[in-house]
Parts: sequence; structure tokens; C-alpha cells
Amino acid sequence: MADTGLKIVFAGTPEFAASHLRTLLQSQHRILAVYTQPDRPAGRGKQLQASPVKQLALEAGLPVQQPLSLKDPEAQARLRQYHADLMVVVAYGLLLPKPVLDTPRLGCVNVHASLLPRWRGAAPIQRAIAAGDSETGVTIMQMDIGLDTGAMLMKHSCPIMPRDTAQSLHDRLAELGPPALLETLAQLANGQATPIEQDHRLASYAHKLNKEEGKLDWSQSAFLLDALIRAFNPFPIAYTLSQGETLRIHEAMPETHHHQAVPGTLLAADKALLVACGSNTALRLEQVQLPGKKVMAVRDLLNGSGARFQPGTQLGAA
Repeated sequence: MADTGLKIVFAGTPEFAASHLRTLLQSQHRILAVYTQPDRPAGRGKQLQASPVKQLALEAGLPVQQPLSLKDPEAQARLRQYHADLMVVVAYGLLLPKPVLDTPRLGCVNVHASLLPRWRGAAPIQRAIAAGDSETGVTIMQMDIGLDTGAMLMKHSCPIMPRDTAQSLHDRLAELGPPALLETLAQLANGQATPIEQDHRLASYAHKLNKEEGKLDWSQSAFLLDALIRAFNPFPIAYTLSQGETLRIHEAMPETHHHQAVPGTLLAADKALLVACGSNTALRLEQVQLPGKKVMAVRDLLNGSGARFQPGTQLGAA
């Protein structure tokens, strides 16, 4: 059987992308170069930090390119010099202009963490959880100049479990994506790929998360708030205000609870904080974080700061 290995330029940045690069490095395909975002300041010291993809590429001895933009003619000329069959893009973070899309012999394919056309855009995992979706997956698509609008080459789905956080779902999708990618590459190499156009009428957009969205509106149902908390874990973390201080909420449990209290009122403060929410529901806060403190179980919080969390106390007000 003929060697069906492809010459690939890989473009990606976070850990989700690194899991796909790791699989490609163990395959019959040849990675010519890796493109990733420029190093960014990280941590308390704001030291420049290489992306997970760059770290893996350097360990593998691969050339690494970190252009600020791919619109630059010089960056485009450098890409052409690799004479790649294909560019594989996974959570890269830069737009690919048409000259780049047209450079590899087979174009560019993207691994996207949703079942397109649902949740195109930057935060598909988080948006799927926050919306209460019961299913998501990965889509491999042929890239075009639109935002996640290209023809689909393969879809693999998985359920969203009731207690999934963005982290746990991310980790499952990071395992689901690489085999789907290898399957797609085999079809492309053999000329057997069958692109299917997306139904653009069904599209929804997964806008980038912002911290302000994580402020809990206690008039909403506890079940909606729980979905938001799980979607914003591990970043940027949902929060409320307590006596003017930010109380970050890492873990909670919603329940049906018939009450007459104003939303945001503490109904109980024993092993957990039970907060009145809209639609005859309440949210039981279980893991929280005060400014400058570590994440802690609510029972530990109450041991040290119980006086400020008495039943009847109002959360959410400045």
C-alpha cells in the first residue's frame, strides 16, 4: 500500500490544539512547521510564556513561526516556502486570509469544538454548556474566508453531562478530536473526502467570554445560573457581590425551592449557602473564593467568615 502521509503545516495555540499536534506527531504524516500565537505575559510575574503548542513543537524539534498577522506578505511568502499539502488549524486565534487558505495543495482544514453550524466562534464549549445543550462534539471543516462557515468533512458527537464544566467537556473533546482528524486526513489523502455545506440558517455564534457576563443575576432560575457557573469554570469564574467584595463561585447545585424571598437572599447558611433565585428555585453554593484567598468549601468559609453570611443577608448588591 502506498504511503498516504501528508506534508502538513500545523497552526494552533492552547492545550486543545496541542492534543491534536501530539497525535499528528505520532502518525504517518509529516509536520513541516508549527504556527502559534506570539508568547504572552502570564502569571503573577507577567513573564512571557510560550503556548502549549509551541512548547510541544520545540520538544519535537519543529520550526516554530509566530507572526502577529498572516496578512503580512512576508509571512505569506514564508508559508509558501514549506510547499505543504495541507494546513491543519486548531484554535489558532488568527484569521487566515484567502492567500493563506489557497497556499497548501489541499487548502486548510479546521478542528472546531462544536457540531457546526451551532456555536461558530471563539467559545463553543462554554456557550454550549451555558445554553443547556445536551450534546456537542467536534467538526472538521474545509476552511473558507468566513468565521467557521466552511464545508464540513466530518462530525463526531458526544453528550454534555449534567455536571460538566468547561474543563471536563474540553478534556473529552480534546480526546474526541484527534481520531476524527486522522480519519479526515486519510480521506483527504485518498481523494475520498466528501464536503457537506453547512445550513447557515441554523448558525449560532459563540462570542468570546467576558468577565462581566459571569456576574450572577439572582432573578434567573437556579438551573440557568448553575449552567453559567459550570460554563465559566475554570475561566473566568462566575461571581456575585457580598458586602461590596467579589465572591467567586466555582461550584454550586440548583434545586427547586418554593420561597417568598427577594432573589439573592440567603435562605440558609450551614454546610452550604442556599441563595434564593427566580422561578421558585434556589442555588446551593458549595465551592467559593474570596478576594486574595484560595478556593474553599463553603463550610470552611463559614468557619472563618460566618458572621457576614447569615440567613437574610443579600448577595449581589454592592
